Amino acid sequence: MRKFLTAISHNRVALFGTAVTTAAALIFVSLFGMELVGLETSVYVGIITYIAIPTIFVLGLLLIPAGLARERFLARRRPEGAPPPSTRFPVVDFNEPKTLRIAGIVAALTIGNLVVLATATYKAVEVMDSTAFCGATCHSVMIPEYTAYKRSPHARVECVACHIGPGAGWFAKSKLSGAWQVVAVTLNLYPRPIPVPIRNLRPARETCEQCHWPTKFVGDRLKVKTHFAEDEANTELKTVLLLRVGGVEGRKSQGIHWHVDPGNKIRYRSNAKREKIFDVELQKADGTTVRFLPKEAPAAADLMPGKDEWRLMDCIDCHNRPTHIYRTPEAALDEAMVDERLPRGLPFLRKEALPIITAKYASQDEARAGISAALKKAYDASYPAVAADKSALLAQAGKALGDVYCENVFPSMEIGWGTYPAHIGHANDGGCFRCHDDEHKSASGDTISQDCATCHSLLADGEASPSILSQLNP
Repeated sequence: MRKFLTAISHNRVALFGTAVTTAAALIFVSLFGMELVGLETSVYVGIITYIAIPTIFVLGLLLIPAGLARERFLARRRPEGAPPPSTRFPVVDFNEPKTLRIAGIVAALTIGNLVVLATATYKAVEVMDSTAFCGATCHSVMIPEYTAYKRSPHARVECVACHIGPGAGWFAKSKLSGAWQVVAVTLNLYPRPIPVPIRNLRPARETCEQCHWPTKFVGDRLKVKTHFAEDEANTELKTVLLLRVGGVEGRKSQGIHWHVDPGNKIRYRSNAKREKIFDVELQKADGTTVRFLPKEAPAAADLMPGKDEWRLMDCIDCHNRPTHIYRTPEAALDEAMVDERLPRGLPFLRKEALPIITAKYASQDEARAGISAALKKAYDASYPAVAADKSALLAQAGKALGDVYCENVFPSMEIGWGTYPAHIGHANDGGCFRCHDDEHKSASGDTISQDCATCHSLLADGEASPSILSQLNP
């Protein structure tokens, strides 16, 4: 055994491997200890601690036998009669107390190595599954999605809960696809903008429905939408809807969530982005099937490449932007004014802001500077008294408009207003009307209705003081 340890000390490769492994183990234990005592670290420290350092640790371990094997290979090529190589393996006799002590030391070191590797493996998976790793590691690529995620209804739901879901199969699949993504980012091979992973997305019944109960009866829900007029006072307007969310009540489903009743299976054909829907097929609970065809046959360019594909409808067909939500410029302005990030006391702000934030800018930095300058220029030209008296509000508005732009538009990734439309509703996109257009017709002459009352009742439409709200909140 002493000869074996001597061989390591006399072989440069093995000695270097021992030094690397020892140093990596000490660094790992130190960083892991810092985390155990509660010291806050960034995702990059996690990557170094649980991915980079363990990789170096394993490489060091591999260098030790590699160096010894190389030494033995060279020893075999020595002239006949030369002294035996120092790397010749000893005869191990466990009856010798000294051998037992050395074997115990080797076993302890091996167990230590296994503990380090097991801990590193577990923590590496934990780091790679963290939201910070998904969103912040590849700044240029994922920062748009991460920005949208942080202000979404699912901001406290981890990325992996939706993009991977439970089970080892999808975990392995995601890591394999992630390997190519690392290569694409490293070699700058990724597309701009990043296409929505429609065809590779896990079915919502295996992810969304881990939290959301599709058969739950929700009933009717009141929704109040706030807008602002393009007048001097930026008048606040209210649109009030009674949404018939519905669901399954007893044995009968109704309302919007009739679509996800397990008794109703809906399939459809569409173009690659699912923005145009062609054939729609409904299989009812009694087993009968009805197919609705569009008024006009789909163009060849709209059909998906390859074989004819049908998709089983689920939550994502309507809620296609449940987390990574990009607002329209109008909605983004309204939201900022509701939050009072944009000062309502600045006359005509809603009117002046819209063309400024929808102008073209080469980068977000250019947008921030250009938006502030354009807003000041507009007020200096059209409202000089306001510009002079309310310069502080004007500066606040310029900064807030820059934030609004940078939350939704990312020129470096070629993401502009409307790049990623939302299909929920039908105010700004085809949405519901992709199917509910009164033109998808069955063989018996029935159509997929466009009757507004099926999904909601409009109680107030852009009113300054809707009477319905005073009745609900006396």
